[in-house]
Amino acid sequence: MSILLFLHRWVGVVLALFMLVWFSTGLSIAFIGSQTIDRAQRLAHAPALLPQDGWLSLGEALTASAPARAQAVKAGGGGMVGGGMGGGAGRARADHGGAKSERGVADARLLRIGEEPVWLVEDDAGRRFALSATTGALLEFDREAAERIARDWLGAPSLLYLDTVEAAVGLRNAEALKPFHRFAVGDAAGTQIIVSARSGEVAQVATRVERVFIYAGNWLHLFRWLDALGAGDYRRDALTYAGFFAAVGAFTGIVLGWIKWKPGFFGRRTYARGRTQPYRESWLKYHFWAGLIGGTFAFGWAASGFLSTNPGQIFSQATASREELGRYRGAGLPQTLREWRPSAALGLSADVVELSWSRLGEEALLIAQSRDGARRAVSAPGAVASLGEPALLAAAERLKEGVAIAGAETLADYDSYYFANHRQTALDKPLPVLRVDFADAERTSLYIDPADGRLLAKFDTSRRAYRWLYSAVHHWDFGWFRNHWLWWGWMGVWISFGVALSASAVVLAWRRLRRSLPVPQAASGEKRESRAAQTA
Repeated sequence: MSILLFLHRWVGVVLALFMLVWFSTGLSIAFIGSQTIDRAQRLAHAPALLPQDGWLSLGEALTASAPARAQAVKAGGGGMVGGGMGGGAGRARADHGGAKSERGVADARLLRIGEEPVWLVEDDAGRRFALSATTGALLEFDREAAERIARDWLGAPSLLYLDTVEAAVGLRNAEALKPFHRFAVGDAAGTQIIVSARSGEVAQVATRVERVFIYAGNWLHLFRWLDALGAGDYRRDALTYAGFFAAVGAFTGIVLGWIKWKPGFFGRRTYARGRTQPYRESWLKYHFWAGLIGGTFAFGWAASGFLSTNPGQIFSQATASREELGRYRGAGLPQTLREWRPSAALGLSADVVELSWSRLGEEALLIAQSRDGARRAVSAPGAVASLGEPALLAAAERLKEGVAIAGAETLADYDSYYFANHRQTALDKPLPVLRVDFADAERTSLYIDPADGRLLAKFDTSRRAYRWLYSAVHHWDFGWFRNHWLWWGWMGVWISFGVALSASAVVLAWRRLRRSLPVPQAASGEKRESRAAQTA
């Protein structure tokens, strides 16, 4: 009992303010979230593609841009060298390496950025390159080009340039897009828009109020302020230890609360002097009841927050490795993918905003993406009309070399592991989906989009445990809680209890510190003399 009390008291003294900030900013994450532009918004704002004769094939663009891309990679960039969108078409230099320029292409999309037709290419290392579809130049989106893109997106006549930054608050998994140009709209809401200087894509649009919540939800809750202090390498460790000790504080509080609670049914008084709770002082009463009612949820959030950092790498990785993805797609680009050239003869409607190549092994599929998110195959010489199940299963077998497939099933609805969260749509998590189960010790399952062959998710035994121990406990993203209104009410109630619990802990911690810290004798003497003078 005394050990529990000691741990709870002093962990609370150290972490009370941290827990208050964590729960308060958790409200921001739960109900506001990130302002990163999603796929649906990007498509809705995209200009019509309308391919023209004379545009380059993907292979031609890769060949022409190979020297500049190699220079960008060597310099540590990924697309900030070459022709400028703001000042001209740029130059394309021949690649005497030939096929070397075409290796390692993970994704290739043809779209318009501003008025420029662009092959947006991602390589196996996750680097993103914007290649002109007219000259093959590696494009750089300078301040002027980014401003035009931002004006088109917002429909604003003019914008105020703010700065160009390497990282923007609230943008997750955006390493391949940096640096970023920031512009202000100048409206009453204080809207700002952020454009990637590497790919020309709009990365974020947020008002002043939304940015406040972004800072709360990302900068404070996820310890991003350590990055600003130059201690970003220690951020994960800081979150791990904070989560662990917060869980210790919450757990010891739950145990102490249940030990002290003597329930009196039907109004029966069970404590001294006819009380129904163990404490007379108001803050202690608030802390006791908030902990007794909401302490289990506070412990769950703290413990799952600790596990979210994957301490000691006890869980497997969330996604397939780049080596696995390379095996899944297969080596080398199919010939049709390299040589196909867009033209006006395709006769695409003004609703089509993007053409993308998907490949598995030697099979290549050309897909037209409409502004509303609809996808359809486009006929091209050597391209298939669809990626059949044999091609999808063959790709899955390449990923898990030497492991037999135990079963495959096409799912028309989400299951416990593949699902859209409260801020995702069918564009982010499409249906139907092919689930492929393997007969390995880890019981690996792959979720594959049959429309374009993309590997959408990978789960093994370890990752399934993580899904329940972290995601389910931290986000309540299962069962009935996928109903938006039920989830909002549930999360609002229990986060509020967490705020009340931690706020009362701050007050009690401050009182404990005042009693525990030594008071200098001189200061104590002065206070006694002052009280004596007032009495006289």
